[in-house]
Amino acid sequence: MDMTELDRAVAPAHHDAGHEPEERDHWRDVVSELSAEMATPLTSALERVMTLAGTGRIDRVSLRCLAEELQRARAISIAGQQLGRLASGRLRQTHERLPLTQTLKDVLTQRAAETQARGIHIKQILKPADVIVDASLLFSLFNSLLDWSLRHAQSTIEYRIDIKTWPTHARLVSRFAYQPEDQADLPPATVEDGSPLDSIDWRLLEQTAWTMGLPIERKIEGSHVTLSIEFPRTVSEQLEGLSILELDRGFAPSSRTKPLAGSHVLVVASRRDVRVQVRDAVRNMGLLVDFVTSIEEARDFCRSGLPHAIVVEAVLRGDRFNELRSEVDSAGSEVVFIEIIEEGNAFEISGFGGLNMARVGRDAILTSLPSALMFELSKTT
Repeated sequence: MDMTELDRAVAPAHHDAGHEPEERDHWRDVVSELSAEMATPLTSALERVMTLAGTGRIDRVSLRCLAEELQRARAISIAGQQLGRLASGRLRQTHERLPLTQTLKDVLTQRAAETQARGIHIKQILKPADVIVDASLLFSLFNSLLDWSLRHAQSTIEYRIDIKTWPTHARLVSRFAYQPEDQADLPPATVEDGSPLDSIDWRLLEQTAWTMGLPIERKIEGSHVTLSIEFPRTVSEQLEGLSILELDRGFAPSSRTKPLAGSHVLVVASRRDVRVQVRDAVRNMGLLVDFVTSIEEARDFCRSGLPHAIVVEAVLRGDRFNELRSEVDSAGSEVVFIEIIEEGNAFEISGFGGLNMARVGRDAILTSLPSALMFELSKTT
């Protein structure tokens, strides 16, 4: 993301020219934070590599720490790429009616193992609410919120969904202790200025909300932080002003138009042309899609959270892929596997003829991969 892109990155709340210096300062702060956060794990990782180079040895603890530091640097880099994509102003959103509460529950369920591993208790007080938003961005918003909360919460994270009386907007509120109670009397400057709360995880959450046109507010109260996100296009309010034609064209329920909206797909493909074909095929399905180029990268990715489906290029199948699949299966989650075979326009479902995963020919990616994903994922729900 260069400075030209930063100049175009305008938060929805700041459209007038008088805010341009403020916007420039905001994005310079973001770039500074991105660089600083990435430098920390990379510096530590470099020190371990230099020690290894000097001694020729590394113990298991140091090796694990090295892997974690590199994974953290990679996660920060990906967050920076996502920030650039959101801030570019070129993102096309497809708005539709979505169940806010169920979507949040799905995200929390998918990442339950990670939450438990960190020793964090999730408290949910959720009223049902339907909103009109972009499906993939809503899924990204909730994952960014959970990333930020998990990084800073001490013990318990409370999520609450309710409906404001006036205006009648659905509202998501998250609250947690970000520091021990005995540090609650620290001077305000240590909280608001240069706070760890203003991390790249926070910037990505904030920018996602801005891109979606959602008011977002963060408050510090003693040792606790409270985050509130409002959804102006709440169905109870919006349906009165929408015609049946408008609903059919843009706001039909996801269960009919995008049954997989919000599902997470990992694509493992070493060749760029295959990645492009897959991206074009699933572009309008409302999916959250990540791409990696090797089985090793896929294994690292899955350790931080399992997707709903893994699409793999046939040339990458082998012993390492079998190890990846064994690890995924042993986690107890139902993850769909779909293989992109080298030639032809075949579409074969799993379980048919003894196949242990679905197969789609490269010539049929555009026409058959969406159907394969819908069919295979429908068997896990």
